[in-house]
Order: sequence, then structure tokens, then C-alpha cells
Amino acid sequence: MKFGPARVLVIAGSDSGGGAGIQADIKTITALGAYAMTAITAVTVQDTTGVHGVHPIPCGIVADQIRAVMKDIGADAIKTGMLVSRAIVEAVAEALVPYPSVPLVVDTVMIAKGGAALLDQAGVNAMVQRLFPLAALVTPNAPEAALLAGIPVESADDLATAGLILREKGARAVLVKGGHLAGDCVTDVLVDGAGVHRFAAPRLTSASTHGTGCTLASAIATGLGQGLSLQDAIGRAREFVREGIRTGLVLGRGIGPLNHLHAIPPYGVR
Repeated sequence: MKFGPARVLVIAGSDSGGGAGIQADIKTITALGAYAMTAITAVTVQDTTGVHGVHPIPCGIVADQIRAVMKDIGADAIKTGMLVSRAIVEAVAEALVPYPSVPLVVDTVMIAKGGAALLDQAGVNAMVQRLFPLAALVTPNAPEAALLAGIPVESADDLATAGLILREKGARAVLVKGGHLAGDCVTDVLVDGAGVHRFAAPRLTSASTHGTGCTLASAIATGLGQGLSLQDAIGRAREFVREGIRTGLVLGRGIGPLNHLHAIPPYGVR
């Protein structure tokens, strides 16, 4: 019998601004009461105004990080984020093949919020072919879903259609996120073996939304690692992200970060 917090391994890039990537993942996992481990795929030069440089880690070192953590500590859930290239995607897939029972959440990080490309086309193809079949859940946003499914995604119905197409490409479950779509309500659509499920909430007005996708995927992975059902893990993760947006931090000159630690009282405050 295992004692202690759930163990969550994140395979993703580093964000020097601290709002997204590995930094957001660690904050999220920690705030939700789990133990975060990492395999870093790239070092980015990044702040609230955008991504100014991407420096990939050699794919062998990425795979070695995964193998070292899994052999020694193990994991109750795994989440992938920015994977940079086909070589890194394939290295990650090979390293994860021995762990089919560990739920994997694949966040299809392809384009930064500021527009920078974070995964080349060969990498996208490899992600679909190699990682989708391993994943318990894939979490594209609307623009990513449109590119992956090859259809326009402009409505909640389109989110569902894209999810169905991506399931046909090998994903067991797909959460297509609707935050990029217009409207006063934000709807995310889960497509799994049981059908189509919608999660909706009023849109929050905030300039602090950097890292929402990373945070949501890590929060879902944490929930799965803690034994929650997929729908319950998604529901809790959405609430966590919404409160992070509502209490977002006003930092920098661009898109500010979420408040990942909203559930943790400031040190020294009683």
C-alpha cells in the first residue's frame, strides 16, 4: 500500500516568467496537495509579453529524466505540455510505453498565447500518432482542435465535433476547451466513450490568463492521480483555474499570470 501524496510527473518546457509551463505545473500540483516531478523539454525565454526564445533539451536527456523519476519514485499520473519537436515527442512516447496503467494527460501545446509556435508540424503529427493512443485525456483549446481535426471550431457544437474527430484519431477522451471562442459563457466539451459532456460557466474578465491551459491540464492530472473520476477531476480543475483567474496577479506589461496559490494563505498570516 502506498502512503503519502499522489505523485504527478510533468513533461514540459520551462517558462522563465513563471506563469505557464513547468513553473505553473509545479504550483498547481502542489496547491492541490500532490507531489510534483519534472522532465524538462525546453528552456524558454519568456515573460508576460511573449516567448522570446526556445532552447530544446536533447531528446535523450528528456527521456532519461522520465526514466529516472519513474524507476525511483514512480507516478500516479503524468502530464505532457510543450514538446517542441518530433524527436522529443518520440523520445517521450518511448519512455512512457512501459507505464500503460498510469493515466496520461496530453496538453496539446502548439501555439503560445502570444502566437509563437511551440511545436513544429512533424511534432504535431508524431503527437497524434504516438501520444494520443497512450493518453487518458487530450486537452486542445479551440484553435489547436481546429488544426488537429481539420475543421473550423467556432461554437460549442464545433468543439464536440472536433472532439469526436480526435477520438477517431486514437484519443480515448478529449476535452476541447472553449475559452478562445466569443461569448459571455465559456464552454469546455468532453468527448469520451460515454458520449459528449459540457462544462459551462460565465466568462471572467481578466488580463491575468497566462498559463490557463497548463494549469488546467496539470490540475486534471493531479485529480486523476488522486483517484478522482475523469469528470470530477475536470470539474475541480475548472474551479481551480477560474479562481486563479478571478484572483489573478497584476505583474508585468503583458498577459499576467493566474494566482496559482489562491487556496494557500500567505505565510505568517493567521
